[in-house]
Amino acid sequence: MSMNLETLAADVAANRSVTESAVALLAGLSLALAQALADKDDEAVAALAAQLESQTQALAAAVAANTQAPEPDLAPEPAPG
Repeated sequence: MSMNLETLAADVAANRSVTESAVALLAGLSLALAQALADKDDEAVAALAAQLESQTQALAAAVAANTQAPEPDLAPEPAPG
């Protein structure tokens, strides 16, 4: 039992680290985009938009790859009436 708890604790810590990294990434991109917009720097805005799209795809792929499919609902549906 303790081995399972240790594994779960390590998984939670790893997840927290990844989540914090994603939050920092998005906050940094948001700040850089706000600055580029304030400076009216169209090239910087375009570059940041491309970077954001790339990072979004990478994050979505990582989440999808590490998300278990939900268990199918095997309960029978109630009869109408």
